[in-house]
Amino acid sequence: MKPTPVMRNLALAALLALLAPAVAAEIWECVDERGNKRFTNIKSEAKGCRLLNVTPPNTVPGVKPQARTPRPADFPRVDGETQKQRDTDRRKILEQELANEEKLLAQARKDLAEQESIRLGSERNYQRVLDRLEPYKKKVKLHEDNIANLKRELANAK
Repeated sequence: MKPTPVMRNLALAALLALLAPAVAAEIWECVDERGNKRFTNIKSEAKGCRLLNVTPPNTVPGVKPQARTPRPADFPRVDGETQKQRDTDRRKILEQELANEEKLLAQARKDLAEQESIRLGSERNYQRVLDRLEPYKKKVKLHEDNIANLKRELANAK
């Protein structure tokens, strides 16, 4: 279960509430001749200053539950068997797409290797070779990304 921001805030507030008595220190308010205020917790710097009554809060504020909106009466519902069948169909489709992408990746790699082995006479400048190979490399990268995404989808499928 991934912690939500509300859960993290509650945990932090609880931790602070537990540590507050240990962290609580004497705080002094010092006012200089110009009326500027300065606060310190160092007793040796607090000569002529007023001790403040600062007590840490001993309660953690409650969390308001989020209001759930009621589901409309005519909202479509799917029974468990139908949903299982849909999940199975989705998994089959993803597996078929993965197999197809793996074939396309193999072909794209073969095409790239073939192009890398060819050296044209008009490509004395190596940048021209790189420019010619770029679309093949992009095609390989596209299929590798598609395979990674399909594998992630399959891992998340029910």
